[in-house]
Amino acid sequence: MAGLAYSVGKREINYYFSVRSAKALALGAVLLLAACHAASRRYRGDDTCEYLLSSGRFLGEKVWQPHSCMMHKYKNSEAKNCLLDKHIVFLGDSRIRQLFYSFIKIINPQVKEEGNKHGNIPFEDKSASIKVDFLWYPEVNGSMRQRIKSWTEGSVAKPHIIVAGAATWSIKIHNGSNEALTQYKINITSIAPLLEKLAKSSDVYWILQDPVYEDMLSESRKMITNEKIDAYNEAAVRILNSSSRNSKAKVKVFSVSKLIAQETIMKSSDGLHLPESSRDTNAMILMNVYCNKIMKPIDGSCCQPQPPLTLIQKLAFCFFTLSIVGYFIISLIHRNNYRKNKSCTDLEMGEEKKPTINTPNVSTLEMLLHCFCKLGLIMTYFYLCDRANLFMKENKFYTHSSFFIPIVYILVLGVFYTENTKEFLPVYMHIRVLVAAYLFQTGYGHFSYFWIKGDFGVYRVCQVLFRLNFLVVVLCIVMDRPYQFYYFVPLVTVWFMIIYATLAMWPQIVQKKANAGICVFQTYSIWASSCKNKTECNELHPSVSVVQILAFILIRNIPGYVRSVYSSFFAWFGKISLELFICQYHIWLAADTKGILVLIPGYPMFNVIVSTFIFVCVAHEISQITNDLAQIVVPKDNSTLLKRLLCIAGFFSGLLLFSAVQEQSKPLT
Repeated sequence: MAGLAYSVGKREINYYFSVRSAKALALGAVLLLAACHAASRRYRGDDTCEYLLSSGRFLGEKVWQPHSCMMHKYKNSEAKNCLLDKHIVFLGDSRIRQLFYSFIKIINPQVKEEGNKHGNIPFEDKSASIKVDFLWYPEVNGSMRQRIKSWTEGSVAKPHIIVAGAATWSIKIHNGSNEALTQYKINITSIAPLLEKLAKSSDVYWILQDPVYEDMLSESRKMITNEKIDAYNEAAVRILNSSSRNSKAKVKVFSVSKLIAQETIMKSSDGLHLPESSRDTNAMILMNVYCNKIMKPIDGSCCQPQPPLTLIQKLAFCFFTLSIVGYFIISLIHRNNYRKNKSCTDLEMGEEKKPTINTPNVSTLEMLLHCFCKLGLIMTYFYLCDRANLFMKENKFYTHSSFFIPIVYILVLGVFYTENTKEFLPVYMHIRVLVAAYLFQTGYGHFSYFWIKGDFGVYRVCQVLFRLNFLVVVLCIVMDRPYQFYYFVPLVTVWFMIIYATLAMWPQIVQKKANAGICVFQTYSIWASSCKNKTECNELHPSVSVVQILAFILIRNIPGYVRSVYSSFFAWFGKISLELFICQYHIWLAADTKGILVLIPGYPMFNVIVSTFIFVCVAHEISQITNDLAQIVVPKDNSTLLKRLLCIAGFFSGLLLFSAVQEQSKPLT
């Protein structure tokens, strides 16, 4: 009874939820999500710097995730390249001094926190001509105003970056009085125009005051309450930039430190100053705000503008646009002709005439344009996901739940879709391909001879090569990436051609040589299995991995019930494994696999489900497009095939020429 219910339930699911309906649902989801993200960016703005400076959350205990964008972790060499010949000034109290030290430690990790705590502290890196100064101004008063005014009048060289902030000393010295808050408002009102003037030529950041852990404060600091801090922050936010609402030259309010402090102030040593890890996070945020637009790290999408379209990308856009327009025109003509022929009747015989059959050229052209039409729409989705700023990206972060829960779901689905079969050829052939690729790389390619000897003619080889490389070539054009970037496909392509060429050459393999080969293989495998560290294991992996492959073959061919059962769910995914592997670079992960694509912010698990569903549907559609195009582009006639290969060679030569011209025309940064 349970087996009958299981079978009926599976048929019901397959009936109401087919691949076609899944793709329609995925298309609807993409259009809806794109519209929502476009509306959100129009309403909230598309400046990711604002998100970086104002919002985010912790992933785990120490990893800070800005809202909607990825934060790069700068090394000291990168920091020096970004801040070359720059002068940075930190202006404020002891909290700003701690931020100063965390910042210069990114440039030079060997720096120690020494010097007069209530005085100015200079830092200089002569190798990169970087100067970073801390200026002790614990209160917003006339002295701070005079220092800032000196930069605006031109008597003193302006710093390239100014980081300022102060309030807790005013609260402490005046015992938290309301008169002190009133004076603070007057003072910050007097320096706000000066900061805004500096912001026209320098990057100016005002650090809002972090909350305190009141239970841990000393008696001399008990008056520094979170209520008072909120009042001072509110005054600073309201006054700063009040005279330049419509101007791009604004003081950047650094409010994200409050969110970081709310999570970490309990670990403070005195209730006032942040723990070192939190200060380091704030310093890294500052580095990202200033340096991302200069260094353009692939895993640092915050504060990076959308990259301009290259010449090749523009040509690809024109090609896909013409394909879409051409397909709709030809399809419209074809349907009109079909309707006319169908409605035409023989008045004398009183019978409807059969519709005329389209010529093969027209139907082939229509099919070709249809494939490029769908591919163009899919490539638009690729570009929007990983090159445009429409959808969000976040840094990777591993947790056991985010890994194992989806795995359990997938395993349950795999067990649900089990089938009985006596056909083992697809699995067996796949294993033989893996073994052949492995054996040739380790010097035993002659075993592959029996795999490739029979039915791999020129036509079949060209089909395989087209199937392997078509999607990668299109992505190289659309996503502006080199062919080697998709390393798996170049690797498989090269070794496939080498295996094919080598095994077709003289001399042929005999049994005696095959038995020299087995002995050497066994000896080398024993030696290779003795690696002691990760680097050594990685170098020797191609040699020892045969053990796992052979073990899989043995397990797969064990007798009994297990040998006659397979998962149609996993088999379905196996048919599109190539597309899944390549597409995940841009529409499942993000930033060329450096981050995670965020279609639904704020709900990580739901986002994974939706993005995975769309990703799988897209991969399946690309697989079908590739198969359809292979039937058209790769003809069985050898002479026609040769002409096509020459055309393809000419196309790639032109593409390489365009790419070379484009690289030479890029400005040096």
